[in-house]
Amino acid sequence: MLQSRLRDSIVHVGQALREPEEFALRWQRDEVQYTWWVWLALFLTAGIGTTTYGMTMGILGGPGQILWCGFSHSMAALISWVIPLPALYILNSLSGSRLRASTTLLAALVTISWGGLAMIASIPVNWFFTVAIPDVVTNPNWVRHLIRFVNFAVFTGVGVAMFDVFGRVMAAIDPSRGRTPTWWLVVVGTIGTELFYAFGLFDFIVKS
Repeated sequence: MLQSRLRDSIVHVGQALREPEEFALRWQRDEVQYTWWVWLALFLTAGIGTTTYGMTMGILGGPGQILWCGFSHSMAALISWVIPLPALYILNSLSGSRLRASTTLLAALVTISWGGLAMIASIPVNWFFTVAIPDVVTNPNWVRHLIRFVNFAVFTGVGVAMFDVFGRVMAAIDPSRGRTPTWWLVVVGTIGTELFYAFGLFDFIVKS
C-alpha cells in the first residue's frame, strides 16, 4: 500500500512539473481527484529543494552552519509562502474570480514545487562557487561578496521561472484573470528576502 502510494505520488508530481497547466486543469474540471499524499508530495518537493539548497549556503561555516542554513532557509520559504496565500484567494474572489480555494492552493503548490526542483538543480552552481573560490582567494570579504552575488543570481533565476509557471497555470485555469495573480509571488519574494536577512542567510561565514 505504502509503495503504491509513493509510486502514484511520484507519477503525479512528475506530471505537475512537466505539465503544470494540465495538472491544475484536470483538478479544476473535476476530471481527477488528487489524494492527500499527492498534495503532500508536492509540498515535500518544495521543502526538500529549499532545505538542501539552504544547506549549501552554510558550507563554509561548518556542520552547525550547514544545519542552521538548511532549516532557516526552508522556514523562511514556508512562512513567506503561507502568509500571503489567503490574500491571494480572497482578493481573487473579490475581483470576480470563481476559482475554488483548493484550485488556488493547488496552483500555488505546483509553483513552489517547481521552485524547489529548480533549487535542487541550482545546487551544483552554488556548490562550485562556494567550495572552489575560497581555495584561490585569500580575502574573506571578497569571497562573501562573490558568493552573495551567486546566490542572488540563483534566486532571481528561480523567481523568474516561478513567475512563468504560476502565470501559465493561473491563465489556464482562470483565463478571465490571465496572469494578474502573479502579484502573489511579488509578496512572497518580498517577505522571503526580509526573512533571509533576518535569519542571517546572506551573512556568509568564511572560516580561515
